[in-house]
Amino acid sequence: MRRFLACLVATLAASPLVLTALPAAAATTAPALVIGSDFPDPDILKVGDTYYAYSTNNGNGNVPVATATSLTGPWTRRPDAMPTLGAWANGGRTWAPEVFRRADGRYVLYYTALSRSVGRQCIGAATAASPLGPFVAVGTGPLICNGGEGGDIDASSFVDSTGLRYMLYKDDGNAIGQPTSLWLQQVAADGLTLQGGRVELLRSGRPEEAGVIEAPVLTKVGSQYVLFYSLGGYGGDAYQTSYATSTSLTGPYTKAYRSLLTTASLDNAVRGPGGADVVREAGGDRIVFHGWINNNTARGMYVADLGWSGGFPVVRGSRVRYETERGRLNNCAVRATPTASQGQAVAYIDYADSWVEVTVFAPRSGGYTAHIAYAAGYGDAQHTLTVNGGGAQVVTYPNSGWETWRQVRADVTLNAGYNTIRLTHRSRWAELDFIEVA
Repeated sequence: MRRFLACLVATLAASPLVLTALPAAAATTAPALVIGSDFPDPDILKVGDTYYAYSTNNGNGNVPVATATSLTGPWTRRPDAMPTLGAWANGGRTWAPEVFRRADGRYVLYYTALSRSVGRQCIGAATAASPLGPFVAVGTGPLICNGGEGGDIDASSFVDSTGLRYMLYKDDGNAIGQPTSLWLQQVAADGLTLQGGRVELLRSGRPEEAGVIEAPVLTKVGSQYVLFYSLGGYGGDAYQTSYATSTSLTGPYTKAYRSLLTTASLDNAVRGPGGADVVREAGGDRIVFHGWINNNTARGMYVADLGWSGGFPVVRGSRVRYETERGRLNNCAVRATPTASQGQAVAYIDYADSWVEVTVFAPRSGGYTAHIAYAAGYGDAQHTLTVNGGGAQVVTYPNSGWETWRQVRADVTLNAGYNTIRLTHRSRWAELDFIEVA
């Protein structure tokens, strides 16, 4: 039972707290739609001062390609990078290309296409002297083609700190009603010669995956490997991007507790975010991905800022949840309740010196939105909010009733990196569940 009488006495005895509210901070920056027409499964390559983007086939060719001098555009479409597929492949299903530059200056393209002989999607390769192509198929058959596991798709390339090159890809098990896995295969420096056996990195199994994990992209942050992947059915809002981490290249990999990009985490600014690629640059990292546009008739290309909190990815514009019970508390307490996120909330924030501090991470400095989950009883309640000890703003919690969790938003300005948000009692009684920052 809450300490109502004690709270009331303390509130009446305390001197009124007078605040001068600061001008509202700008809300967060949503991912930018940089190609507003069909450009699914984008892959990014930078050569000199030019960015090249490649996509799954559409009316612009087998391997559509566009160029820009900035990731945020403007982008200019170029002619089909691979007008002629390998002799083993049928056209019309050329998916998820990957292009990289070899040490000898030539460019290698991995592409997925329908095998004429196997009748499944398989992975082929082609080379060119220019990132614009035309890419010419290598060999008479695909590089990877396991029809018995439903086929293979979504190849990407990774060079480890040892200098060794690897291919990642997905077996298409869901095409035959089986779970899907993500695989790692070492290749020679030419990117074309398979070396040794493959290693399974991750397998589908969670309910939200619906038997599908795909579009693997691997990067290394410090000593940690971060494996990005898409999950679920690509055809609607349920498609999303998540990640798994490991301290070893070959795993085991641990899936993130929550997905990195979902329609909900992006507050519907992007629908069905998936097919992601990661761009690592000295000026700041970015994530590039597709989402449904034009009434779900095409998938446009989006770009968002990417940062790393202790080696884990954070995307500007996508909500990250911070449980208040894991923060720093003063004259308040954690209360167990099955109605709250992860079964706990912070209660008894009832005195002038009662406060909760949560450390949050921002990929870039600027405006963000803090979504505060609360329950308030016996009238509207208020807290004061400060960031990094700066000026305060008042947060009002409309009466919801106990155990009825709602959210209010506060626009805040954050520094790049870690920031401290403090919520201090001001009036009446509200409990806190979590803060989501986007």
